[in-house]
Amino acid sequence: MTVRRFFVDKISPETALAGEEYAHAKNVLRLNVGDEVVLLDGSGKEYTAVVCRAEKGALYCHVTGERASDKEPQTRVKLLAGALKGDKTELVVQKATELGVSEIGIFSSRYCSAYMNENKLERLKKVAREAAKQCLRARAPEIVYYDNLNAALASCEGFENKLFACEFAKESEADMTALKGSCALVVGSEGGFSEEEFSAAKAAGFAGITLGKRILRAETAAIAFTSVVMFALGELR
Repeated sequence: MTVRRFFVDKISPETALAGEEYAHAKNVLRLNVGDEVVLLDGSGKEYTAVVCRAEKGALYCHVTGERASDKEPQTRVKLLAGALKGDKTELVVQKATELGVSEIGIFSSRYCSAYMNENKLERLKKVAREAAKQCLRARAPEIVYYDNLNAALASCEGFENKLFACEFAKESEADMTALKGSCALVVGSEGGFSEEEFSAAKAAGFAGITLGKRILRAETAAIAFTSVVMFALGELR
């Protein structure tokens, strides 16, 4: 039987499930006193616990043990993806979380036709938490929105590898089969990038990367790019 996993703000000897996590535990999963759960506080640890008390609006869990998760990536990877139409951004966030990225930045750029607001950003954070629980991670990636590409690029200061997937790249300027160290990845929205944006990325220290001779959909490019990098880093082996 699968032990259900829940994110909480803080771990204490008796930790409460409240809000959406409580509603899911009580109304969907029908958890009761005596059921085992795993609690996650975003620290990289997993806490085993048993539901010990039920009150209106909260389930209280008695923590019985803790352990470091072995499902978290060894290398820091940040994915910057242009905002996509419909629910495609949610798909990218879900799959990038499963693949092991540590941070996800969604940005607007010149040819981006999608928009972001606070409700959409909160929805993306929820998607990341649910994906993290499903794939047994102990952390959900941090989700940040940047209202322009320059701000997104500037957030990657300190990464050892900066890779910019772009249709203007005739050949890859970095060997993705030999990657080591932290990686920042950039992939655009449906409209792609302008020549000026590509130049700005190169000026910020990003290497142009080609994803092959075929034009990929934006969501396919984001997932494929992340997959190749995570494999090169040893995260999928």
